[in-house]
Amino acid sequence: MTTSTLTTKGQITIPKHIRERLMLHAGDKLDFTLTETGDILLKPVTRRVDEVFGRLGRPGQPALTPADMDAAIQQRMAKNTP
Repeated sequence: MTTSTLTTKGQITIPKHIRERLMLHAGDKLDFTLTETGDILLKPVTRRVDEVFGRLGRPGQPALTPADMDAAIQQRMAKNTP
């Protein structure tokens, strides 16, 4: 068991080994659930797939196909090869 101290602002620090295990990063959202026995369950809020993949594109631009991505990679590699 790991102990953390509550700050005057009501904040706690999640120990590094737990953050790494849950792959948590600054800005991630967490759900707190108080059980009937008084325990607190802490779970990361999972994101929908379309939210995650939406970060890869730009608004107003069509999505790239795998073939488009391969072509862009080949062009960049050719440009950077002496």
